[in-house]
Amino acid sequence: MVIGRCAYTGDPIEDVSDGIWDDGEWISWEYINQLQELQHPQPSAKAVDPELREIFEALVHTAAAYKQHTGRFLDIFGELGELYAEIELGIKRHKLNAPGSDGRVGDDFIEVKTISPLKQDDKVRVKRQGNFNKLYVVKITENFFFEGRMIDRRELKKGDGKFASVRFGDLESDEQ
Repeated sequence: MVIGRCAYTGDPIEDVSDGIWDDGEWISWEYINQLQELQHPQPSAKAVDPELREIFEALVHTAAAYKQHTGRFLDIFGELGELYAEIELGIKRHKLNAPGSDGRVGDDFIEVKTISPLKQDDKVRVKRQGNFNKLYVVKITENFFFEGRMIDRRELKKGDGKFASVRFGDLESDEQ
């Protein structure tokens, strides 16, 4: 039975142990833990440029402040998604507007697609002719929480069209 929803993520609160009641609204522990992670990130095995992480966090903070002040989103979600992938996966990005994929991790060419909070569904489309062997889909919530999920190109549905599509919700989560 759902007793409420997190005011920040919309996730259901099914039991009082799923979150805390504060100032007339529920806040989920998952949301609180994500805030904790942003404030105190765990050291990553990936060699991430700390300045790049700071820039990413500043951009996210600025975009959130702009949304709060104006009620509108800045149109930077694609770049934020690629920066997130660079930080999370260690992607070495290609030069701007390089065709085929967005970057590389080891021998893998990665295409990054971002689902913004403006998007009505969780489906992305990717050109079949692209030179990539992995697709990384980044979902950004209205409250600027990020989650990424990876799929091998060979797992995309076969078809004749110019584009292949996949739903974020159908992809396996890396988080346990």
